[in-house]
Amino acid sequence: MGQIKVTKAPIDGLYIIEPAVHGDSRGYFMETYNKRDMEEAGLNLNFVQDNQSMSTKGVLRGLHYQINYPQGKLVRVIKGKVFDVAVDLREGSKTYGKWFGVELSEENKKQFYISEGFAHGFLVLSDFAEFCYKVTDFYHPNDEGGLAWNDPSIGIDWPELNGKYNGTASSEGYSLADGTPLNLSEKDQKWKTL
Repeated sequence: MGQIKVTKAPIDGLYIIEPAVHGDSRGYFMETYNKRDMEEAGLNLNFVQDNQSMSTKGVLRGLHYQINYPQGKLVRVIKGKVFDVAVDLREGSKTYGKWFGVELSEENKKQFYISEGFAHGFLVLSDFAEFCYKVTDFYHPNDEGGLAWNDPSIGIDWPELNGKYNGTASSEGYSLADGTPLNLSEKDQKWKTL
């Protein structure tokens, strides 16, 4: 292995990637992707598109997946902090419906690789967060599916989030520990449970 450490998460198909950060009084340098290191870890990936988004505190995006054109995603945060989650939707998987989450931040510089067949989402814990990700397939309009972010059968333990499930994916009644209201898109409040 070279400049990137790849660790398997407890659910097969999920990986935490930690780059070697070289810093001094002037700043730092790191490789955010190294094809050789990924292949040595058993990840033979072909990324076709890079995406970036910015979200404010309390925004929850997800849980999203692609129906006919599944994407593998290599995600990271370049500013701020999020709690990033993947839910196994692979039919026949022994961990179907199980979730795994990891904090991604500009400080820890961790990345999260989510293989095809997972739903994905994240909650912004800082004042704002800039989120970058590489994907293994192009965006296809009208190919997005989703799950309720608060599905009790999945039971994601979102950090700093207070509120009680009311039978829907609505953000009503939910807030972060500091009182910031949970902020979801209209679409994300309509997804159904698993």
